[in-house]
Amino acid sequence: MLDPKSSHAIEQQLHFLREIDQLKSVIRKSPLIDQSRRENSAEHSWHLAMYAFILKDSSYKEINIDRVIKMLLIHDIVEIDAGDHPIHETTDNSAQEEAEQQAAERIFGLLPTSQGEELKALWYEFEAAESNDAVFAKSLDRLQPLIHNVATEGGTWVEGKVTHEQVEQRYGSVISGGLRRFGRW
Repeated sequence: MLDPKSSHAIEQQLHFLREIDQLKSVIRKSPLIDQSRRENSAEHSWHLAMYAFILKDSSYKEINIDRVIKMLLIHDIVEIDAGDHPIHETTDNSAQEEAEQQAAERIFGLLPTSQGEELKALWYEFEAAESNDAVFAKSLDRLQPLIHNVATEGGTWVEGKVTHEQVEQRYGSVISGGLRRFGRW
């Protein structure tokens, strides 16, 4: 258990909180719905936490909403080091996974050990998308950009020349795997 009175623990926590401020500077491909600019990864994470809170009753399976919200708030923290890589861009997936794992080790390692290990375990759980909580969280991570693209008349899909079939393939099964009533959008 973390001793909240420990000045070393508090300094580690504050260092982590200062470090993750950088997530506000990671610019995603997705535009805001008003199309005034592209969203950043911190905004995306906050918005997903709100999606979870509002849509929690849409999960197929029983979930722990507190764990889901934690996953969504931390799921993109690794982008501080590894960058954002949209699903429609070609990338070396194994190199990207390695960069994200290294980022997780570094960034969550800034926290006191028990707290850092807890967050890192949640991040790995989200990435694996096997638990009910992670499946639901992943489905929201696909739903939000889909909604933005639909609301912006294709948004990043038009830019990337993404076909309807690619949208179905990359979004459909992930969204319908965790959300009721969203199987066919």
